[in-house]
Amino acid sequence: MKDYFGKCVNELKNKKLFLLDMDGTIYQENTLFEGTLDLLEEIKKENGKYVFITNNSSKSVDAYIEKLNTLGIKSVKDDFFTSSQATILYLNEKHKNSKIYVQGTRSLVNELVQAGFNITEEVEENIDVVVMGFDTELTSQKLRNTCEVLLQDVEYIATNPDLVCPVSFGYVPDCGSVAIMIKNATGKYPKFIGKPEPTMINFCMEKYGFTKDETVVIGDRLYTDIKSAINADVTSICVLSGEATLDDIINGDIKPTFTISNIEEVYNIIKK
Repeated sequence: MKDYFGKCVNELKNKKLFLLDMDGTIYQENTLFEGTLDLLEEIKKENGKYVFITNNSSKSVDAYIEKLNTLGIKSVKDDFFTSSQATILYLNEKHKNSKIYVQGTRSLVNELVQAGFNITEEVEENIDVVVMGFDTELTSQKLRNTCEVLLQDVEYIATNPDLVCPVSFGYVPDCGSVAIMIKNATGKYPKFIGKPEPTMINFCMEKYGFTKDETVVIGDRLYTDIKSAINADVTSICVLSGEATLDDIINGDIKPTFTISNIEEVYNIIKK
């Protein structure tokens, strides 16, 4: 079998660790894509492992479990690694005892509080780091607070650089777009923690004991999903069910290992 550009895809039958983006890859908003359940069952049947790796920090893992359950996917916490969790790893290493200002959803704030960090959402003195996530509860007051806090000498990080998030009618601005907006107001731009950094991929390979040759990343965005696979030196599949288009792949600098129309076609390739 071959991919969209005529490249032989036989090596995909030997993959064991499948790192799956969610939005635009296995579903769009509240619609599960055809083939998703078949792919997950095939991976389990072949004694492989799948992990949902997402840059969307607006939901906790518990919320994602609930969402996937409504879509017909039974999942547990071990099935996920999010940009929020990657951010927690970073903060544990760099800012364990710091005062942290957060611009994000209630879910993100609660995750950071539960991880033991000193969190504030107000303009205060002696803040050490600003954390910004994809905030589906964003208000003008939050933006004002963040701009004021950034006047202090603080480290500024964000969970993910995604410019847009797919929804039923198209796209809405994601964390990366809000970061650009804040840069226009303050001149400051964050360090991004999630994809395209290889953190999530390396963590999953180490945790579950798979090699680079056994691992494949499947996603719909070149500058996050596919770039993270390149940075981790693993195989990548770009599906054309989300943000990336054929023109993006042909004309851009970021090239996936394979280009496949959708997740159902991925299933048809790997099934034994």
